[in-house]
Order: sequence, then structure tokens, then C-alpha cells
Amino acid sequence: MPCPLIILFLDKRATNALFCANSFKTFNNKQILPTRQQLLHIIQGCITANRLHQKEFYKLYYGYAMSISMRYCHAEEEAADIVNDSFLKIFKTLISFSPRYENYEASLMGWMKSIIIHTSIDYYRKGLKAHLLQEIQEDHFEITDSSETTIDSLSYKEIFTLIQKLSGGYRIVFNMFVIDGFKHEEIARQLNISVGTSKSNLAKARVNIQKMLKVENPKIYEERRAI
Repeated sequence: MPCPLIILFLDKRATNALFCANSFKTFNNKQILPTRQQLLHIIQGCITANRLHQKEFYKLYYGYAMSISMRYCHAEEEAADIVNDSFLKIFKTLISFSPRYENYEASLMGWMKSIIIHTSIDYYRKGLKAHLLQEIQEDHFEITDSSETTIDSLSYKEIFTLIQKLSGGYRIVFNMFVIDGFKHEEIARQLNISVGTSKSNLAKARVNIQKMLKVENPKIYEERRAI
């Protein structure tokens, strides 16, 4: 049975107007997160296709979903498409969710993250974005240890800014390996490339990030090299 999200969550103008701001209710400028019981109530409503509960769930986790999908995209509009597709999958499969950890919400967010990541990968592997994978080169490429150390010492915010400027193919491999913890064998299987190609393009992505950092913020570049 298809999930009845209808136009409520798929209209981009409505999405921008309703959800790009802080999604949580606030009191004295502090976020008020749902209790476990409230979250379970919202989730049960989503399972029974209650639109109000689906909307509340969407608002709660829209920012979280966008923070993941934006790492795989150049533009917010693309990320919003991925997020909407991800929530469709989430609502269809929430009934099968089972927490893996004592912290229920942490388990839920980890489960959602996996769906969002794979939806992001699918977005570039199929359809209109499939051509971006042609940017992934088959030639072998080595990287020096000093370059790798420079990248690994950057903060998440610094890396996120630079990731946005990578070409599509390099960005996918870098995100999957460095940020999301995929092994090269998994990346190769997901993207239908060789393990050597995955390693090579990760190295090239690191070098490109290092070059961008050197040009755009030489002070940080020198500081990170010294770490």
C-alpha cells in the first residue's frame, strides 16, 4: 500500500517555507525535544499513515536528513529531493524498525541515516545523475601520508564546506569512505566500480580538498600540516 504523503511533503515551496527554519518547538530559545513516549506515539501514527504525525516526524528530522543528503549534493534543491524520497521509504518501513541500542532515538536516527545515505547514492547511481559517475577515473593514483594527515585533521565543518566543491564522483566516494564509514569493497559494490578505482578516487578527492584549502585558507592549511 503506497504511503499517503501526497503533496504535503513533496512541494518544494512548502518544504522551504515550513521546514528550512528550526524544526523543533522552542521555549526561551531552547529546543524542546519529544520524550520517548511522545516519539513512540508519533511513530505509531506514522505507521498508521496519520498525516499529522507524519508531518510532525518530518519536521523533527528534516534538518538531520538534510545535513546528510547535502554532503552528497551541490545544491539544496537536489538534497531536498533526496530527503523527500528518503522519508517516503522511512514511512513505508517504520513498522519494521527495531532499536539496536538502549537509546531509542539514537537507534532510530542511525537507522534513518542508513536509508538517507543509500537514497543519496541511488540518486547519483540512477536516473538523471547517473552520468556523474563517469567522472570516476579508472587509473591508479597514490597519495602521500602528509596529505592524508592534513585532511584528517580538519574539523567536520571545514571538511563539509570543501566537500560541496568536489565533483560528483569524487564527492560520493569521499563521503562514503571518510564520513560514512564504508569500506572500499562496499563502495565498489554500490557504485559498480573496482576496489582500486574507489581507492584511487578517494586519494584524488583528498588531494583536491587539500588544494582548495591551500588556496582558500592558506593559514589553516599550514596549521593543519603542522599537526
